[in-house]
Amino acid sequence: MEGEKDLRKRIKFTDDEHDLVRQAETEDEMVAGLSLRPEKLDDFIGQDALVGSLKIALEASRKRSEPMEHMLFAGPPGLGKTSLAYVISREKGAKITATSGPAIERAGDLIGILTNLSSGDILFIDEIHRLSKVVEEFIYPAMENFQIDFLVDKGPYAKTIKFNLKRFTLIGATTRSGLLSSPLRDRFGMFYHMEFYSREDLSKIIRRSADLLGIPVDEGGAAEIAMRSRGTPRIANRLLRRVRDWVQVRSDGKITRDSASRALENHGIDSNGLDRIDRRFLEVVHNVYKGGPVGLEALASSLNEETDTIEDVIEPYLLTAGFLRRTPRGRELTEKAIGLVGGKSVSHGDLFS
Repeated sequence: MEGEKDLRKRIKFTDDEHDLVRQAETEDEMVAGLSLRPEKLDDFIGQDALVGSLKIALEASRKRSEPMEHMLFAGPPGLGKTSLAYVISREKGAKITATSGPAIERAGDLIGILTNLSSGDILFIDEIHRLSKVVEEFIYPAMENFQIDFLVDKGPYAKTIKFNLKRFTLIGATTRSGLLSSPLRDRFGMFYHMEFYSREDLSKIIRRSADLLGIPVDEGGAAEIAMRSRGTPRIANRLLRRVRDWVQVRSDGKITRDSASRALENHGIDSNGLDRIDRRFLEVVHNVYKGGPVGLEALASSLNEETDTIEDVIEPYLLTAGFLRRTPRGRELTEKAIGLVGGKSVSHGDLFS
């Protein structure tokens, strides 16, 4: 019977698979080179309960000299799911291989990655809810028993060989946890849902990033950017860079509340954190569909946007900020949104205070 050593020789990477893993291996270097990402858990601002739980899990795994349990991070884009995966790999001193659900098209892609993991390595799969059903079924025994069932030969000579894997940690990230199948979700030992950040935490992130970028920012400037950052660190850092450009060209190079406000208004970001596509979304629902209810497909057609873009990028903040509600009949504007679109003065409120 064919042994593991012989079977390992039979598992070859195709050119596409080599590209898949090469991209994953170099991504760590790329992320490590981005100065605005946290390097350690102590540098990670916000998500206090989550970070506290991770510190305990890390310390426990060190004391037992074991890899960490599989973990899943869920939440809207830009909240730090990928950053946490890399922080965990550095805290553990483990090699991380990163890929995404859509990139793993065939079971062979996954088998090639899994069989090349060493003990204690981390496999990070972004958008894990987009794994195909065939690939997902291969990952079940890999997560549970650190084995994969490898089919050799065909027809009457076909046989299944169990291939033992090194003990690894799978970290999954998803923006749509509801699309994960129950069998896959239940195999994660740790599940964390990431929330939008408070203005205070975003201000701290902005001040830290500004320090790393070498741009002076006062408390008012950081607070102004935080107020318009939709509770999302990725957006906060992106807006900080745009404000930096504006103040260096149009002002004295220092970010204040006034200069940040003028810079962001120039980029179409209003005091509610809404950009042009957000306002267009609200205006379409208000003017075309009389405030709703309206179905997702109809909205996507009217906006000429993909349904995934609406659900993953536009709607989460509008729902959290109280501009939109979902009902069994479709999307509806709230009174707050109607007042905004109608030209009335609407306070941003203390949503992320």
